[in-house]
Amino acid sequence: MSGKACIPVITCPADFPRELFETAVSQLIHHPEYNSTLILRSEVVDEEDDPPNSPTTLPQLEGMRIVRDIHRRLLPRRPNRDSGLEQHCTLYAPLEPEPATPTALVLTPILQADAPLPYYHPTVSHLAFRYLSFPQSPGALRIEVVPLPGTSLDPGARLYRTCLALLETLHRYGWGSLTQYKKRVAHDVLVPRETYQDLYLVMRERHNHLVGEWREVTDPLKHVFEDIGIATYLMLLWKDTYGTPGTTEDEGDEPWRRWPRPPGGFVDLGCGNGLLTHILAAEGYDGHGIDLRARMSWSHYPPATQSRLHVEALDPTSTVLPSSSHFARGCFIIGNHADELTPWVPVLATRSAASGYLSIPCCAWTFDAKYERSRDAPYPLPSEPADFEESLNLGGDGGKTSSYSMYRIWLASLSLHCGWAVECETLRIPSTRNWALIGRRRRGDVDDAMCNVDEIVEDVRRRGVFKTRRPEGKAGDH
Repeated sequence: MSGKACIPVITCPADFPRELFETAVSQLIHHPEYNSTLILRSEVVDEEDDPPNSPTTLPQLEGMRIVRDIHRRLLPRRPNRDSGLEQHCTLYAPLEPEPATPTALVLTPILQADAPLPYYHPTVSHLAFRYLSFPQSPGALRIEVVPLPGTSLDPGARLYRTCLALLETLHRYGWGSLTQYKKRVAHDVLVPRETYQDLYLVMRERHNHLVGEWREVTDPLKHVFEDIGIATYLMLLWKDTYGTPGTTEDEGDEPWRRWPRPPGGFVDLGCGNGLLTHILAAEGYDGHGIDLRARMSWSHYPPATQSRLHVEALDPTSTVLPSSSHFARGCFIIGNHADELTPWVPVLATRSAASGYLSIPCCAWTFDAKYERSRDAPYPLPSEPADFEESLNLGGDGGKTSSYSMYRIWLASLSLHCGWAVECETLRIPSTRNWALIGRRRRGDVDDAMCNVDEIVEDVRRRGVFKTRRPEGKAGDH
């Protein structure tokens, strides 16, 4: 690099052609969070092809020219601890031949005088990724740096370890491009990533005190942040589902209190510790949580939350559904790891004229027994959609490779059978069971769907296996 000592740090063979180098580094540019848990995401500030007047801060590479400069902003996952950082991500191509195929990427932090680099950024003024071509031999990938004074490049030093991780990532992206790797799951299908992440950071700051106040024996870090994530997702899903374009204002403090919401409130089936119900209620959403027994946490929530948590044995086979007033017309039903109630979620949604539901299945249950793939075939599908299983975002090869995949296919076919259009999302929550099945639009004839549901309920009654569990504690003595 012109005027600066650029030091090669680590090199490895390139198992993909240089034509795929740009595709590989674009992942590094647009998804830095994949290589650092301290980074939330990046946002492009500006992008210019063949910039005529390159900033003087950009290095000049001998025998190469700048073909694209992307000015990005790195957003930290913990903004109260780490600062953001702007960067130039500059792609270079050899002067000859044409067409210009980028073979180098240089990252250059943009800093005010004497401003420190955030912890998540290596202590360098430039970091370069290069694709090296050699006559009669395979290419190579190399990382070079211009380190800040006092920065060690020893193999055990932090900068070396960072470069090694970056090189491994670049190699993986290039190989994935060559083999046409396809991501196992698609996130952010219904709710945009940026919108979710921004609101999640706010919700986490508002509710992370619950970690220190945890009353259960389970891991608070997992459960608190998982339910904050689910609550965040629901708030944004409801805003999109029940709002009309141009009618909501996001200005001011706590704009979500003015966002659209389910007309009949929400019902959290099998609410367990009640945390999800508490977070939603604390943010102004009307609804109730139902479970067979009260948890230790319930009595420590504010009175407004306590009044929304109910010990109740729900009988989904009852001819009158249900006797309580929690299932108001237009309610939104939540089945978050609801175990035996999981298959009943779309059935209850149809029978109670709900406005939608979200189900996050965990344990595989049918209506009155554990799910068995050899016995429980999916419900007959309508003539469309033809690519039904592929649309479910199951992960892996998207097919029938596990009992859990088959169970999710069964649940999705059940939802169609109950008259709901099926939508799926892989949630950004700290759980291996993060696949969500969402129904928020009716499809087909409502009367046909109700007949299907009635047949399901009648079959369960006829088998006589399903038994409503008694509420536990004092509620079960009445």
